[in-house]
Amino acid sequence: MGYKTLEASINCGKNIVDISFFPEDVLQLDQLAREKEVTVITDCGVAPGMSNFIIGHHNEEMKIESLEIYVGGLPKVRKKPFQYKAPFSPADVIEEYTRPARLMENGHIIVRPALSEVEWIHFENLGTLEAFNTDGLRSLLYTMPHIKNQKEKTMRYPGHVDIILSLKESGFFSEEPIDINGTKIAPIKITSQILFNEWKLGQEEEELTVMKVKLIANKDGESKTIEWNLLDFYDPETKISSMARTTGYTCTAAVNLIAQDLFSEKGVFPPELVGKHNKCFDFILDYLKERKVNWIKKEN
Repeated sequence: MGYKTLEASINCGKNIVDISFFPEDVLQLDQLAREKEVTVITDCGVAPGMSNFIIGHHNEEMKIESLEIYVGGLPKVRKKPFQYKAPFSPADVIEEYTRPARLMENGHIIVRPALSEVEWIHFENLGTLEAFNTDGLRSLLYTMPHIKNQKEKTMRYPGHVDIILSLKESGFFSEEPIDINGTKIAPIKITSQILFNEWKLGQEEEELTVMKVKLIANKDGESKTIEWNLLDFYDPETKISSMARTTGYTCTAAVNLIAQDLFSEKGVFPPELVGKHNKCFDFILDYLKERKVNWIKKEN
């Protein structure tokens, strides 16, 4: 549906910034967008999205040798067993947990199971989180193949992965119908309904978004490590969730890039191909900062 909606918008001759996920290759619509003379910025959320803007920006000024993206949307209050609430559809979260993850290792695209290769990361003012493979690199695998090592991981509070793996390996996410008293039903439908109630985020429930983009690069023969960090919380004044702020405001920032004629190239552009322009990257950062979404850069 996402791909067809985007295609229809392009056919109508409308510029568009898209935030939705779909499995099809969006760059297949590039020629159509050029013919219709429209500008399309796609995958424009927080990750993919803001992470891509950052990578595209630095790719212009140095040789990036590896990139790591870590991102998590979490409830402020940790309630067992899952210690998790979904700021978007729980069905989409399950899909993230089941879709194989594509990574780049030594210049080759490889596939690993979602939830694999768990590692522990400590964040100041938050504590330790567990990070695991998910399929979030998207366009970077194809627009930045010269970056020989790439990975993207989702983060949760410690203990979450073991519970999800137990459900997954026990068949709770299976789409193969089973017979229950003469009625055939796919286990994932029951699981999704249970988790929808368990994971539903309250309208004014406090949550947070935590993210790290780490680049190892070489500039003028000197090795550099660059980190961009984000820790953002639900805003009790506006009652806007952190996930809406960090994701939605990145998208509307890109809309303003087009509306203010700061970016007017025709075709389909993942954010990394927009972030390479300094004026666009600086505009995005300033737009977010005005809305108290603050990205912190560290370099050594």
